[in-house]
Amino acid sequence: MLDKIKYLTPREIVSELDKYIIGQNDAKRNVAIALRNRWRRMNAEKEIQNEIIPNNILMIGTTGVGKTEIARRLAKIADAPFTKVEASKFTEIGYVGRDVESMVRDLVEQSVNLVKNKKKDDVREKATQLVEDIILDVLIPPMKPSSLRHQRTIDGEKEAEPQDDYELNEKTREKFREKLKRGELDDRKIEINIRQPANSGIGMIGGGMIDEASMINLQEMVGNMLPKKNKKRKVTIEEARRILIEDESAKLIDMDEVKEEAIAKAENTGIIFIDEIDKIAGSNKKGGSGPDVSREGVQRDLLPIVEGSTVNTKYGVINTDHILFIAAGAFHVSKPSDLIPELQGRFPIRVELDNLTKSDFYRILKEPKNALSKQYEALFAAENVEIRFTDEALEEIAETAFQINEEVENIGARRLHTVMSKLLNDFLFDVPDMIGPNAKIVINKEEVSEKLEGLVKNKDLSQYIL
Repeated sequence: MLDKIKYLTPREIVSELDKYIIGQNDAKRNVAIALRNRWRRMNAEKEIQNEIIPNNILMIGTTGVGKTEIARRLAKIADAPFTKVEASKFTEIGYVGRDVESMVRDLVEQSVNLVKNKKKDDVREKATQLVEDIILDVLIPPMKPSSLRHQRTIDGEKEAEPQDDYELNEKTREKFREKLKRGELDDRKIEINIRQPANSGIGMIGGGMIDEASMINLQEMVGNMLPKKNKKRKVTIEEARRILIEDESAKLIDMDEVKEEAIAKAENTGIIFIDEIDKIAGSNKKGGSGPDVSREGVQRDLLPIVEGSTVNTKYGVINTDHILFIAAGAFHVSKPSDLIPELQGRFPIRVELDNLTKSDFYRILKEPKNALSKQYEALFAAENVEIRFTDEALEEIAETAFQINEEVENIGARRLHTVMSKLLNDFLFDVPDMIGPNAKIVINKEEVSEKLEGLVKNKDLSQYIL
């Protein structure tokens, strides 16, 4: 389960993160150590494994500096189930809204999908063969072998008929099988049966008196008792192959095994990212009522989940002791010390992320694998139009974004999306009507200055603020 991170040292993990995230070296080092520690725990002596708890991380930094991206990329590196939640969306137990346990159920759902997709890949070859047979049965229904062969007489001697109808049918099927494999029949339409899950028709009972996990389990139980319905659809063979492979793959995997493996994967490698945790931090004001009480209530509900507890899900009971929790917040108004002491203690690693500089903006535009300039190049390439940015143009874009952040509101790297959109929207609108295929567009410093001049001068940028 943890083989993938076995071979990634903390330095290698940081190197992978560097491909997508500029700067924030301290944060990268800490999450890299946390990830490697998971493999170390699983390979420690059995009697101490359960005693080694993860060092949860609290990231402190303004919006758009890379907090969420670090956590998301970390999960991808480890091939681990990952879920992102916003602390401000939770409500205290007894109030209408999401309860904190829902984030654990979301994590298990992600884990089930990961395991299920992996197992589907393992049986895909067998499923593909079964689907070929299903499609062939529609195109050329199979025949049973004849019990008696037709005979003919040649020069007074009886000889078996070289081909009966069955053999001819089989040869035709094999010819069509080869055509299927080569995709020659992809556009032909056929009628197939598609399994549809039965609808249990059960809604919330008793005004929300039943908890979410129990309701989900009840719906699944009733759904499993109801017969699956088949629906006929006329689709192309290409689409039929896609639908049927998914269906046949699902039949070939053992869902009990998937659930068991998914629970273990979520428990040992799961990552829950709690964003906007500063929004539930109380102020220093004294008093026993008001919004601070509700925020503290959410913190107290979070505490047992982060400390380690069991949560009921529709796939089984999960223990949260070894899930890695990464929390993040800007902490403009409140401070980390405004969180209740018990919750502070469950996030022993604190990392303060740096504000982005002009140089960082330039590197973000140019260096990462998913750099914004590369994304726009891909969008234009889809229309067979080439767009290229000069270094001076990227420097000017970075300067503009940094200046707007300084003067209006600092939204970090997200400001680059605002600026690039303003710069390129006219081109995107004119392609392909006015700017046809094989055209080449070069964005230079002068072009950037001209397009963004009004954006910089206009101090009322509310329409551009994300």
